[in-house]
Amino acid sequence: MTAPYELRVWRVNVRTQTLAREPAPSAWERLGGRGLLARILLDEMDAACEPLGPENRLIFAPGLLVGHMLSASDRLSAGAKSPLTGGFRESNCGGSTGLHLTNMGIKALILEDRPSEPGFWILHLSLGGARWEKADDLAGQGVYEVAPKLLARYGNKVAISVIGPGGENRLATAGIQNLDKEKVPARINARGGLGAVMGSKGLKAIVWDDAGGQKPPIADPELFKATKKAYTQAVLAHPQSHAYRDYGTAANVLVCDALGALPTHNFSAGSFERAEAVSGEHLRDLLLQRGGASDPSHACMAGCTIRCSNVVGDEDGQPIVSPLEYETIGLLGPNLGIADLDVIGRLNRQINDMGLDSIEVGAAIGVACEAGLMSWGDGDRAMALLDEIRRNTPLGRILGAGSVMTGKVLGVERVPAAKGMAMSAYDPRALKGTGVTFATSTQGGDHTSGLTLRVKIDHLDPKGQVEASRMMQINVAGYDTLGVCLMSGSGYSSVPGLVPDLLNSRYGWEFGEDALQVLGKETIKLEREFNRRAGFTKAHDRLPEWFRREVLPPRNAVFDVPAEEMDRIFDDLD
Repeated sequence: MTAPYELRVWRVNVRTQTLAREPAPSAWERLGGRGLLARILLDEMDAACEPLGPENRLIFAPGLLVGHMLSASDRLSAGAKSPLTGGFRESNCGGSTGLHLTNMGIKALILEDRPSEPGFWILHLSLGGARWEKADDLAGQGVYEVAPKLLARYGNKVAISVIGPGGENRLATAGIQNLDKEKVPARINARGGLGAVMGSKGLKAIVWDDAGGQKPPIADPELFKATKKAYTQAVLAHPQSHAYRDYGTAANVLVCDALGALPTHNFSAGSFERAEAVSGEHLRDLLLQRGGASDPSHACMAGCTIRCSNVVGDEDGQPIVSPLEYETIGLLGPNLGIADLDVIGRLNRQINDMGLDSIEVGAAIGVACEAGLMSWGDGDRAMALLDEIRRNTPLGRILGAGSVMTGKVLGVERVPAAKGMAMSAYDPRALKGTGVTFATSTQGGDHTSGLTLRVKIDHLDPKGQVEASRMMQINVAGYDTLGVCLMSGSGYSSVPGLVPDLLNSRYGWEFGEDALQVLGKETIKLEREFNRRAGFTKAHDRLPEWFRREVLPPRNAVFDVPAEEMDRIFDDLD
C-alpha cells in the first residue's frame, strides 16, 4: 500500500553525509519557494555568517503551486546568504527539478555545514534516502559534458542540479544549472553566487529521483479543476502571452532601445545604433529561417502554454544555446558593443557551460572594456576573457568575482551595480521605477525583484516611481513564493480570485482576495529582517552616485528619484 502523501523538510549535513526527514514547523506551512527560503534562513542562521562558511545554508524549495502542471507554475527556488551581496538571495528557475521535489514530498531541502576534506560529491536523493558518490571524475568539467554522463549513470527520468567550474572555484558569479524538458542543463538558478555556495558544500551535482513518488493531493478537486481551466484560458487569451510566444523576452530589445534604457558601452548610453540586429524580431526571423534545432517558441518546463523560451541554432541547424534571453542579449550585446546574435549566443553558451550568471559576467566584461582590456564590439576578445575565467587565472578570478570586484581592481567608477549585484539590462536613469527596485530590493540589481517596464507610467518622471516599484516588488515576491513564472502574471491578474482559489482548493486554506499581496509582503518583510541582521541599512538602498551625475543619452536623463521617498517604500512592513 502506498504511504499517504506528506510534505516534509529534508535536511542533509554534507560533513557527516547524513539525511534527516522531519515535519515542517507550523510557521513554514503556508510558505513555499522564495518566502520559505527567507523564513528558514531567518529562523536557522546567523545572518552575519560567512557565505562560503559552514554556517550558511543552501536551500531548495518548490513554490506552493508546484506539482499540478499549471502552466508556467512549476518553478524551483534556491537560496542562501549571497557571497556576491552579503545579503539574502533567492533565484528561481524552470525545468524539471521543482516537479521532482514535489513528487518526492520535499517541502524544502536544507544543505548544512561544509565537508572536512577537499573534493566533490554527487548527492543522489530518492524516496529511499540519500546516497553519496565521489565526483572526482567530473571535477573541472562543464555542465554540458557532465549532464549526459549523469543521465547515463542514473537514468533518463531523474532531475539534476549541477555546478560548473565556476561553482567549483567558488566564484561569486556562479549559479546552479537544472535540466529542461529536453534534458539539457539550460535552466539556471543564476544570480548571487548560489553555485559558489553549492561548491563550498562539496557538491558537484544533486540527482533527484522521484521514482515511486506521488502528485500532491488536492483538498477540493472540483474547485481546483475549474480554477485551473479559468487560469489556462486567461493565459491563452492574453495578448502578452502571444507576444512572449513569438519573441520571448528578446522583444524588450527594441522596447528598451526606444525608451533609451538599453545599456550600451557599459551603461554610457541608452540606445544602440545596431539594436535591430540583436532584436527579438530579428532573432525570430533567424530561427525560423534556419530550422533544425532552432525554435523561437520553446517551453522551459513541461505543460507551459506560453513557451517564451527559445533554442538558438546555427546555420546548419545545430544548437548553439538555449535560452537566449533579453537580459543576456543586453549585457553581452549592446553593453559590449556586439551586434551579432551568433556571437552573443556562443558567449552565452560558454558562460552557461562554466555555470555562471550571464548578466553578472556581461557586466564585468563591460567594466573591463571601460578599463581598456577589450575594444567595443570585439567578440573574439570577449571569448578570450571567458577563457581566462575557465582557466581560473588571476584575471579570470577577478572577472568571475563580478562587476563590482572588477571595477575595484581595474579602477573603474562606472560599475552598474546595486548592493554588489550587477544591474540587469535596464538603465535606471531611463526606467526609474526599476532603478528604485535595484536600490531598495533586498537582492540588489535584479530586474526579477520588480521590473516596472510594463507599468503605465512616464518612466522618465521621478514622481510615482516608488509606488510603481513597491507594487511590482510585492507582487513578484508573491509569485516567487507560489512558484509562478512572471510571464504568466498577466493570466493570474486578469481573472480575480485565481490565486486564492488555487491555494484554498489545493490546501484547504482560507486565503482572501489579497492572497498574492499577503504572501509578497510577508516574504519581503522576512528578507528585509535578514538583511538588517546581516548589517544592511537604508544607506544600502541607493544606486551608485554616478547614476545621479552622469547624463544618459539619448534621453538626457539622470536618476533623480528622491532618496527620502525610497527610504519610506516599505515603512508599513518594517
